[in-house]
Amino acid sequence: MDVLEAITSRRTVFRFKPGPVPNDTIERVFSYGRWAPNHHLTEPWRFTVIGTDTKEILAKRYSEIQMAKAPNHVDEVNRKKLGDAGYTKFHSKPTVVAVSCLQGEDETQNREDYAATCAAMQNVQLAAWSEGIGMQWSTGPITLEDATYELLGVDKQKEYIIGFFYTGFPEEVLEAERKELGEVLRYTD
Repeated sequence: MDVLEAITSRRTVFRFKPGPVPNDTIERVFSYGRWAPNHHLTEPWRFTVIGTDTKEILAKRYSEIQMAKAPNHVDEVNRKKLGDAGYTKFHSKPTVVAVSCLQGEDETQNREDYAATCAAMQNVQLAAWSEGIGMQWSTGPITLEDATYELLGVDKQKEYIIGFFYTGFPEEVLEAERKELGEVLRYTD
C-alpha cells in the first residue's frame, strides 16, 4: 500500500476480531512512530504495551467509570449492566498500547513534543493500516487518572499520557466522509 492510499483509506476501527496482535508486529508498526518529525530530535514519544494482568485491572476500572457516568435515577441493576458492558467493551480491544510524551519545564518544548508525539501516532496508524491492523485512539477519563499512571509505571511529572491505541484486526471498517478542501484551506494576500 502506498502512503497516499494509506492516508485516504485508513479508518478508526471500533470493532475488532478476537486475538491480540503479535508482539513482533506491534514492534514493527510502532517502530515507524520513531520517524515522525520532532523539534531538536527530542524523540519524546513513549509506547507502553499493556499486558494481560494490567488490562484486567484497567477493564475493571473502566467498568467503574461507566457505572459512575450513569445519571442518579438509574437503579443499581441497570448501573451494574452499564459496568458489565464497559468491562466487556474494554476487553474487546485485543491489544492496548498507551502513548505518552515527555514533559518538562519549558511550555514551548512541551507543545512541540506533544505535536511530535501526535505525528508519531499518525505514522503508527498508517503503518498498522498497511498491515491490515486497525486502531482506535482513545482519550477517555481512564487515561487521565493517577492510578493509570502508577499502574503503567509512567511518572506523571515527566510524561503525559496522550491516549490509548486500541489495536487489532478489524471486524468492521466504517466509511468516512471529509469536508471539501475549500472548507478547511484558505489563502491570504
